[in-house]
Formats: sequence, structure tokens, C-alpha cells
Amino acid sequence: MTLRKFAGLGALLSIVMPSLAMAADEVAAPVLNSGDTAWMLTATALVLFMTIPGLALFYGGMVRSKNILSVMMQCFAITGLISILWVVYGYSIAFDTTGMEQGVVNFNSFFGGMGKAFLAGVTPASITGPAALFPEAVFITFQMTFAIITPALIVGAFAERMKFSAMLIFMAIWFTLVYAPIAHMVWSGNGGLLWDWGVLDFAGGTVVHINAGVAGLVACIVLGKRKGFPTTPMAPHNLGYTLIGAAMLWIGWFGFNAGSAAAANGTAGMAMLVTQIATAAAALGWMFAEWITHGKPSALGIASGVVAGLVAVTPAAGTVGPMGALVIGLVAGVICFFCATSLKRKLGYDDSLDAFGVHGIGGIVGAILTGVFAAPALGGFGTVTDVAAQVWIQCKGVGFTVIYTAIVTYVILKVLDMVMGLRVTEEEEAVGLDLAQHNERGYNL
Repeated sequence: MTLRKFAGLGALLSIVMPSLAMAADEVAAPVLNSGDTAWMLTATALVLFMTIPGLALFYGGMVRSKNILSVMMQCFAITGLISILWVVYGYSIAFDTTGMEQGVVNFNSFFGGMGKAFLAGVTPASITGPAALFPEAVFITFQMTFAIITPALIVGAFAERMKFSAMLIFMAIWFTLVYAPIAHMVWSGNGGLLWDWGVLDFAGGTVVHINAGVAGLVACIVLGKRKGFPTTPMAPHNLGYTLIGAAMLWIGWFGFNAGSAAAANGTAGMAMLVTQIATAAAALGWMFAEWITHGKPSALGIASGVVAGLVAVTPAAGTVGPMGALVIGLVAGVICFFCATSLKRKLGYDDSLDAFGVHGIGGIVGAILTGVFAAPALGGFGTVTDVAAQVWIQCKGVGFTVIYTAIVTYVILKVLDMVMGLRVTEEEEAVGLDLAQHNERGYNL
């Protein structure tokens, strides 16, 4: 009887075990999460919405009426150009991890491989994600929208004076040599230079804002001041457009920050909350600083404060708590106000639409304060136990980004200036770039 029992058990196991093995294989196989996929599709659309029409309107309203189309045209052209470059090689440079090893510094610590060039191997069945799983095609498009808005932000620094042809070539080279490598160093994972340093950048404080802000500062210095600056009045021609654009940026930024959680989870929810808190605090911080300094609060000021808060909370959105976000936003609003006004006047550079004063300075403030308020002891949700050590790491990341971006941007611009010239003629600048570069007018009365 005993032998029969064992024989019967063996027969049963021979039937059950293959089924259990198949079930285990099915559990182990990655399965797409439809909820996370839906959120990432939405977040991707929101981030694209930030550039067109958000940034196009925000910048378009701040220039003179003779240049509104040129700024909007640049935003649209950059959207098309970077989209194509991203799929040809940009995604691969930023996220191909071939040759990377944690703690080892080599070429691939700075520059990704070409294994994903032309999106090789990407199919409808390709899925990705750190925890939740969604189509790789969605991740590619989501990251593409970050790659689009970053060079578009630079436009604000040299608005009203760069040739359209030079702008296109500059953006293509800058994207290749600056944006994609910085994104790789920060976000690609183990073996990436700034990743291995431990730099915290949840959604793009260094990759997007410091990167674009510093490049914008270099660009406006290399091109020189607009004709008549600073003695000729150059007031924004339509602040209504600017406020509408700022509102679109505010809404779209929820996709930017909460989408960087790469899942519809608690991190995304907290990122959304702290984004709102920091933005509101910065808007009020800028408004009251301007009110106290100049006697009246302005619409342009509160719109700029909104963007300063959005920028500053970006690197911290995944690790900071509500009260930390409040402090980050308030500090960023006040500091960016003084840098975009007093500092710019004192140093004399012509950052047309304050790309450096808002994005560069706001990104630096946010990146450094992330090291403080990511600590659980200060209400954060990161793993920071030594605030001073993390702040030092954040400062190293900021310093590296500033130096790398400034040097490479300067070299690109100087070479292009020698080869084809960067700036329109004085006559074209006087007429306006809408007519001079595109043979169109923004307003036909």
C-alpha cells in the first residue's frame, strides 16, 4: 500500500509539476500594467503641451510684436527637429547602457552606446519601467518631450536676434553634445557619472533647467545685446499670451514631475502635490518681493514666479515633502526675482526673456535644496541620512553641469559664428525677425 501511495503521488506530481512550472514562468514574465500605461500616455501629452503651445505663448507674449512669430516658429521647429534626432540617435545616447559598470568611469559613463539607434529592437511588445511596466514606446516618447523642451527654453535667452538657420544647426549640435550626454550621466543608471555620484534629480533640475539656463546665458553673451538694449524700451507686447502660456506650463508640469515617477503610484501623487505647493509659494514669493521692491506687483512677475517654482521643485519632486516644497518654492521665487532683475542689470548681459535668471538660477536653487529636504528628518521621502554630504553631492552635480554645458555651448557657438554667422543684420533686427526671417507678420491690421 505504501509503495502504491508513493507511486500514485509520483504520478500526480508528474502531472502537476509541469503546470506549476508553467504558472511560475507566467508569473515571472513581465506583464504590462494598463493603469500605469494610461498615466504615462497622459503625462507624455502634458509635457509636449508645455512646449507647444505653452512655452511658445509664454515666450511669444514677452517679445515685441515684430518678433512673436519668430519665437513661436523656433519652438515648433525645435519640436520637429529634436523628435527626429531623438529617434535616430538621441534615445540611444541617453539610455543605452552598453559598457556601463557601477563605480567604473569610462566613455560610456558620459555617452551612451548606439545599440538603440533608429530605435532598433523596439516593438509594440517592448515594455520597460523600474517597477510598473508600460510600453517602451511610451517611455521613448515621454523622454522625447523632455529633450524637446530643453533646447526650446534656450530660445528665451537670445530671442529677437539669432538667424533661424543658425538656430537650427546650433540646436542639433547642442542636443547631441550637451543634452543627450547630460541626460545619460544623470538618468541612465549604474555606471552613469552623476548617477554613481549619487546626484538626486527626479525630473530634470540639472538635465533640463540648469542645462538650458547656462546654455542660454552663454548664447546671449556670445551673440551680444539686442540693438538699443538697455536704453530702448522693449516691453512685452502681449502679457495676456504670457499668462496663458504660464498657466499651460503650470498644468503641463504635472506630467513633467508626476510622470517622472514612471507609474501611477504614491510617488506620482506626492510629486503632484509638492509641485503645486512649490509653484504657489514661488509665485507669491516673487510677487511680494517685486511689490516691496518696486511698489507694485506685476502680471509678468507672477508668471515668472510660477515658472521659477516649477523649475525649483523639479529635481526634488520625488523625494521632498510638502513643507520642504513650500520652502523650496518661496526661496526660489525670491532669489530668481533678484537674479532676473538686479543681477542682470548689474552684470549687463541681455538675457531677453530671463532663461538663465529663471531656469538656470531656479534649477541651481532647487538642485541644492533637494539635498536638504529629501532627508526624512526634514519631512522628505528620500534615503538621505547625512544632509551635508548630500548637499555636497548636489553641488558637485551642479558644478559639473554648469562647467560642461558652458564650455561645450561656447565652443559650438563660436565655431558656428565663424562658419555661418549667428546674428541677423542690424536692418533685419530693426524690421523684426517675423518679416526678415519668415516673410510673415504676427499681426496684419
